[in-house]
This record gives sequence, structure tokens and C-alpha cells, in this order.
Amino acid sequence: MELLDAHLVPAVDGVAYGLLLFVVAAGLSLAFGTAGVLNLSHGMLYAIGAYTGAALSDGTWGGLVLGLAAGTAAACVAGVVLSAATAPLARRGHLAQALLTFGLALIGGDLLIQVFGADELPVRVPEVLDSSVTLLGHRYPAYRLGFIGMAVLLAAFGTWVLTRTRVGAAVRAAADDPQMLAATGRDPRLLHTGVLAAAGALAGAAGVLGAPIIGPGPGTSENVLMLSLVVVVLGGLRSLWATFFAAVAVGEVQTLGVSVAPELAPYLLFAAMAAVLVVRARFAEPEPAHGPAAPSPDAMDRLRRRIATAVRARVRGAAADAVRGWFTRRAGAGQAVPLLVLLAVLVALPALLDPYSISLAGSALALGLLAVSVSVLTGHAGLPTLGQTAPFAVGAYATANLAEAGWTAGPAQIVLSALAACVFSALTGPAVIRARGTTVLMITLAVGELTGAVVNQYKSVTGGADGLVGFPPTRAPWGGDGMTDEAEVYAYALVVAVAAVSVTLLVLRSPAGKLLTGARGAEARMRASGHPVGRYLLVAHIGAGALAGVGGSLMVTVQQYLSPADVGFEIAAFALLAAVIGGTTSVIGALLGAGLIVITRDWIAGAWPGHGPLLLGVLFVASVYLLPRGLSGLRGRPDRGTASSGGPPDGQRLAVASASAPAPTPDGKDS
Repeated sequence: MELLDAHLVPAVDGVAYGLLLFVVAAGLSLAFGTAGVLNLSHGMLYAIGAYTGAALSDGTWGGLVLGLAAGTAAACVAGVVLSAATAPLARRGHLAQALLTFGLALIGGDLLIQVFGADELPVRVPEVLDSSVTLLGHRYPAYRLGFIGMAVLLAAFGTWVLTRTRVGAAVRAAADDPQMLAATGRDPRLLHTGVLAAAGALAGAAGVLGAPIIGPGPGTSENVLMLSLVVVVLGGLRSLWATFFAAVAVGEVQTLGVSVAPELAPYLLFAAMAAVLVVRARFAEPEPAHGPAAPSPDAMDRLRRRIATAVRARVRGAAADAVRGWFTRRAGAGQAVPLLVLLAVLVALPALLDPYSISLAGSALALGLLAVSVSVLTGHAGLPTLGQTAPFAVGAYATANLAEAGWTAGPAQIVLSALAACVFSALTGPAVIRARGTTVLMITLAVGELTGAVVNQYKSVTGGADGLVGFPPTRAPWGGDGMTDEAEVYAYALVVAVAAVSVTLLVLRSPAGKLLTGARGAEARMRASGHPVGRYLLVAHIGAGALAGVGGSLMVTVQQYLSPADVGFEIAAFALLAAVIGGTTSVIGALLGAGLIVITRDWIAGAWPGHGPLLLGVLFVASVYLLPRGLSGLRGRPDRGTASSGGPPDGQRLAVASASAPAPTPDGKDS
């Protein structure tokens, strides 16, 4: 009984918090499961309702009803706008949607701050609800009990709508078979808009009703979004009641878990999310069916005609390949020209820029290496990632701690940081490489968030929320004391970046790199021919982690301080955007994209203080719309294999050649 008395209030708080997350997650699940939109701006829709409701609250029932109506309507309109914004991306996959909606979230968050201010707004509720009631001998806020009742009614009403009404039948049909829905005469575009409007309305209503529980303020939308993603992953997309119970479980971990096991609570949610995703990815793979049936005579005739056609096409293709190969060999020498021009510009920067701008250029090189590691995974391995800041953080904190321990030699820091990131990527790789598509995004996001939780918890190693500062500067490999001059630090960063990028390009253009590209282009065929595709992907994951670790080490050397914000989710999104800006298969394009992001975030935003998120959001949106194939697609040779397009890669000849190559293992078993 004493245990119940000690934890009763946190347990009831967990129910209230979980039901708040349920209302938000129901909209997120509706948008993703039915409209197919991975909406990373859903937390911003919640914030629209929260800010609107708080601004209209005056302590009366009229103010509460007016705020609920206005906040719900405003978020509903935002959902309609979101539908119009994402409609052109329907055929480009979830990666483009994620980048676009994240950019819209940055823009919306900046506009909300401009309208309502940066401080947390007070929320006033009617006097009857602004009191407490007795609950098993404990005083508990009446508003939270009322909210619990409203959320339960909403769950029951939503289940009834989805299972017992024509609207619900249309929504389920849109999720299961949109072609059949279109055949019945219903307009899928109208349903798409209606679903996103309803999802926005749910988020807005949750924001208004949840404002007294989670007041509108900085960071609220990001926190709500992350927890809602966890709820959707745990509950799935098929059952509203499963989402309901998953939300309550998440709420209990966030409140009761912190009270009972504060050391474990920060890790439980995203660890559970990663585990569920990994298990689903493992068992979602189709198992081989029964052996093929004996073909009929007609089928044999068709097969012989197809073989004859294929042989003739192969002969014509061989001639065309010979001609193309001749031109490719002649053009190969010209591919080095842009690299040399870029290198010349980078070498000349210290003579052209002031010390602050030189420091920004060094930061761009560090972020560029992170973006290149994302490009290796997303563009070449086919594993879109939102968690590459995890090995980036490992490399960064390794370098900072090495410097504090007296290991200030630059080469030693680079090598040891890369090794630490390699070990980390080797441990997390098996959980990542079995998944594909959106599941990879979610698993890597969970890995990144778990790493962020470790950063905040282990203050003795990471400094916690305060970060690390005051460690000795790095010594250059050419000798001398620690580097403090911006030009010298930049020269060191440039040498390391050129070496890392050169090694990356050599590997990607080697037979091993061609095998990796082939695995992305024709994975089933390569597996059938005995290639250990899983082993290739694991090696790529480890190599990309080492590259990210080098980038983290460079960032510490350039900045001379390290905070959790430097390795958070926002930086992961920036790195992914940089890779998409350049074209996800272009290493040099990733570097240019990182430079563009740093210029926008730190240089242009410096001329317009307080609007950095708005400028970055515009950059996200413009890049998704104007550069569907990245900068590499502007050369007139569309990179149809970019992950931003969401379609199959274009390197089919390379994939077929790789798949036809002899496998390195005679038994044909995959790792």
C-alpha cells in the first residue's frame, strides 16, 4: 500500500500524458498509414493548437471552447496546406517528404515565435477545472482527470468512425488498396487532403487541450513529435486501440518510469522502438515459396521467344556499351577538373576570408564529412539514415576526452576517434542493415536519440547538457604547439577532409564499391547469385561510421567546445539535406550541400538575427522542390538512383554486372 501511495500520482499523470500523446499520435498514424506522408511537422501542428488555445484562454468556459475551436481550425488549415505541399512528392518516397515536412516545421516554428513570442505562455482554465479532487486519499488536478475522460471518449469515437462508417471504410480502403478506391469513383486526392486535414485537426485539438499539461514553449513540438513517433511505431498503423495502449505505456515510462527507475527511463522508449522495428524488419522479409510448378508447353514457347529477344537485345546492348565506354573513358579525365577547382577554392579561402568566416569554413568541412557518410549509406548502400550523428558524436566526444587526457596530437585523435566510431557502427549495424526504406529512417532515428540520451546522462564523460569546453587544442601533424589560429586550424581540417574524401572516392570506385552499388540496384539477384549482401552493407555501415567519426573529431578541433546540440537530431537532418542537395550518390555534392547549410545557418542568419530556423526551413523546402536529383542532376545526366526520388536506382547495368560476378563465398550463404 505504501508503494501505491508513493507512485499513485505519477501513475495517473502517466495516463494523462499518454492519452495526450495518443490524440497526437492518432493524427500522425492517420497521415502516415492512410495518406502515406511521413510528417515530421506534426509536432508543429500540435504547437499551433497549443499557442492558439493559450492565447485565447481567459479562465472561462467560453475561452476554452473558443480556443479549442480556433486551435483545431488553424491546425486543420495547416494540414490542408501540408497536403498541397506533399502532393507533388507522392512518387518520390518518404525521404523527400521527411525533409520537406522538417523544413516546414522549422518555418512554422519561427513564425509561431514571431506571433506569440519565445516565452512559454500561461494557460488559464475554467475555475471548476482549475482545482483538485481527492483520489484514493491524494489530491489530484481536476483538469487532468477530465482530460483522461475526454481522451477515452475520443478513442472510442475514432474507433467507431473507422470501423462503422462509410468515411472509415474509405480511409481503410485508401490504406489497403488505393487503386480499388479510385475505381469506385472516389477521388484519392480529395481523400488525401481530408486525411491530412483531420490529422492536423487532431494535433491542434490535442495542443489546445494539452496546453495546461504541456505548456506551449520552446522545444515542446520536437518533444511531442519524437514521443508520438515512438507511440506510432509501438502501436502500429492498423489498430487505434493498439496505439491507445502504446501511448499509455509511453506516458507511464515518461512519468512513473522517471520516478521508479530514473537511470533507465531515458533509454527505454527509443530502445523499445528500435527493438520493435528490428523485429518487424526481420520477419517482414518474404520467405521463399514452394518450388516452381512445371511450365506448360505454351509457357515454354513464350520463354523461348523471350530468350531469343533477350539475346538480340544483349548483342545490340553490347555494341552500345562499347560506344558508351569509349566516351566514358574519354570523359573520365575531365571528371577530375571539378575536384581540382573545388580544392583550389578551398585552399585559397584563408586569403579571402576573415577569421570568423574561416572558422565557419572549417565547420563546413566537418559537417561535410558527416554528409558524405550519409551519402555513402543513403545513395550507395540504399540505407537512408537519420542517425548518423551517433558515430559523429562518438568521434567528437572521443577527441574531446583524448585532449583532456593529454592526447593532443591530431593524427592520434583522428585515428582513435575513427576506431571508436567503427566499433559503435559495428555494434549497431546488424540492427540497421536488415531493414529498408522508412524503417531504416526510424531505426537510425532511434539509435541517434539513444545516443543523445547517453550524452545527457553520462556527465563525467560528456559534460551532460553543459557540454565540454576548455580542453587543450589539437596539435598539427607538422609539429608545433596546439593550434589556436583560425587559418592553421582550417589548414589542418582541409588536409584531413581531403584525405578522408580521397579514400572514400577510391573505395566507392573500386570493385568493392561497385558491389555495394549492385547490392542496392539488384539486391535479390545478387543474393540469388550467392553474394553476401548483408556483409557488404555491414562493411559500408562501419566505413560510413568511421567517416562520421572523423567529421566529429574535426568539429571539436575547429570549435574547441562540444555540446549536445552539436550532435542532435537537427544536425542529422542537416546532414541528410546536404546529401540530398548534392545528389545522394555524389560525394562532392554532399560537401557543397554542407557548405550551403553552414552559410545559411551561420553566415546569412547572422545578418538577420533570430531567423536562422526560418532560413534553414526555406532551404529545406527549396532543395526538395528545385533539386529533386541534387546538384549532380543539373549536369544533364539525371541521377535516377538518388534516394530522394524514392524510385529504383538507374545503375541497372552495373547492378546486373555485379550480380553476375562470382560470389566471394562458395557456399552462397549471406551474413
